[in-house]
Amino acid sequence: MFEACVTNLGKYNEGQLVYERVAFPTDTETVQAALKKIGIDGIRYEEVFIADYDGDMPQLYEHLGEYESIDELNHLACLLSELNEYELEVFEAVMDSGEYTGSVKDLINLAQNLDSYNFYSDIHTEEELGRMYIQELEAVPVPEHLIDYIDYEAYGRDVRINEDGHLAPGGYVVGGGSFVEHYHGIEDIPDEHRVFSMPKVPIREQMAAYQEMAKQAHPPAERPAPKADREER
Repeated sequence: MFEACVTNLGKYNEGQLVYERVAFPTDTETVQAALKKIGIDGIRYEEVFIADYDGDMPQLYEHLGEYESIDELNHLACLLSELNEYELEVFEAVMDSGEYTGSVKDLINLAQNLDSYNFYSDIHTEEELGRMYIQELEAVPVPEHLIDYIDYEAYGRDVRINEDGHLAPGGYVVGGGSFVEHYHGIEDIPDEHRVFSMPKVPIREQMAAYQEMAKQAHPPAERPAPKADREER
């Protein structure tokens, strides 16, 4: 569904940009391999951040931050990968409206509540919206001889405002049912969607890492230069 540029935070703070692109949904083995490539060992370097996102849904990346949870990103990607084309259009339309886009948690809940929205992919203007409501849905009874004299744009504008609908690039979307918050936090992520795990580091590399950290924490003290003994004359 999308790619994330996973970056070593510790090395970035040291002036090095070390990253690896990970395609989501993913698995634990792929994540471990990526972390190992960028030097995350759970000893010297433990933290990552997302330097960039890429994929077929650019609008999504506007709502994803640098310090997102790898597990949450994977859970979101898994949910999106299960949606059909129509549901993805609804998801993008609601995102365009700005609803449920404040966090990955919001986006996950949105992906699980798409059936609470009505979406019309062939409606792109207020005039088209007005015509649909009057001519197709027959929201207002109009004598046939007056059908061509109606200000459909004005009526469509009133409809959109009154029902709090939104004209997105892909069509018209409006809430039509109750929105249930299924996802409350990382504890709700199913085990099969959890992928973040530190790479396995051989004992020899672990010892070398600990020794390097010890040297950095306790640099050898400088010994004062010896003074030559002088006889008093």
